[in-house]
Amino acid sequence: MTKDTTRLVEELSLCKDFNTYYDEHRDYMVQQSLSELLETLIEKHGLKKSQVIRAAEMSEVYAYQILSGLRIPERNKLLNLAVAMQLPLDEVQTLLRCAGYSTLYVKLPFDCVLLYGICHHLSVVQINDILYDYGLETLR
Repeated sequence: MTKDTTRLVEELSLCKDFNTYYDEHRDYMVQQSLSELLETLIEKHGLKKSQVIRAAEMSEVYAYQILSGLRIPERNKLLNLAVAMQLPLDEVQTLLRCAGYSTLYVKLPFDCVLLYGICHHLSVVQINDILYDYGLETLR
């Protein structure tokens, strides 16, 4: 059984003892590092790292440093990888949370374009074109 974030926060606010809450809800918490999560998603979707890096339009050295855990990427670089991997929205949001970044929010113009691109399976280049057309910062 899974619980959404709202439900978990609700239960946390009603809890009288943090240790009990933590022990009972440990399975709902992110247990993987960012690099481990990226590795899991790459395997789950049957991708090759080289394919993802090429599709992400990123420097190979920098991308491999992210994938190996040597570097924590900026939010936009992580979104580059997520788009290149063609991840569904829920996995993109999980990836952002795991890295400590805010999730995509439809009322922010940049995020709105990303959400559209993810939902319509657009490439990094296609998303960057839309961002550029609207005078927004690109993923690069």
